[in-house]
Amino acid sequence: MAEAIAVTNEQQSNRPEASPQAERQPYSRPVFRQKLVVNSLQAQRVMERSFDRVSSALFSLDVILRIIGDQEEIDQVEEIIQNHISATSEEMDNAMNQLRKIMADNGIDAVPGYSAPAEYTIEITSPQVAQIARLIRSLDELMSLVDTLWLNSILSSQQRSDATFQWQQRLIKLAGKIIGIEKRARISAHSKGKEKEVAEAAPEQETTDPELSRESESSDEENQTTKQKKAKDKEKETKAA
Repeated sequence: MAEAIAVTNEQQSNRPEASPQAERQPYSRPVFRQKLVVNSLQAQRVMERSFDRVSSALFSLDVILRIIGDQEEIDQVEEIIQNHISATSEEMDNAMNQLRKIMADNGIDAVPGYSAPAEYTIEITSPQVAQIARLIRSLDELMSLVDTLWLNSILSSQQRSDATFQWQQRLIKLAGKIIGIEKRARISAHSKGKEKEVAEAAPEQETTDPELSRESESSDEENQTTKQKKAKDKEKETKAA
């Protein structure tokens, strides 16, 4: 028995100590890797301009909020993002239902193919990233319905142009809002003395698309205005009480 204990102690003493670098090993996250085929020009534009940046923003948000460690703030941010995504999804579903009805009323039951579909390899690292991918698929389907009605002379060229641009920009604007939320989370982390920790765990990614940058800044200004209004309302309620 004594020999067994001695051997065990010797084995333990010979084990290499965990280095600080090993302790900082990134958390092993679940990920789905899949192919996404996108047909329409508008959905391809949204994919190429915003998907990677939004995926990065959602990943960084998750990391930043865990570092901050404020469960109430985590819940609030997740709710805000979910509300933005759900609202866009609902609007697209309503639009597609209207277009399908127009097709049915005109006896149209076939949709066109596309001459240059694009295939993207994407990584699904969170439920929100999966929802963004589904929105891009929905946009692709919506554009197919618009093109169907245009090719059958139900929609004019101007109506088609307006619809395709409107929905492309709707998803670009959503992406900008999510990026703006990530920026505010970084500011919050900085105010709580967590800037270095956040920079190491989730380095900030530059937003190279000018329109995405404008939308994220606009979203930040809108949020600040809302916060100021809520603060004033609360101050009035306090004075009244």
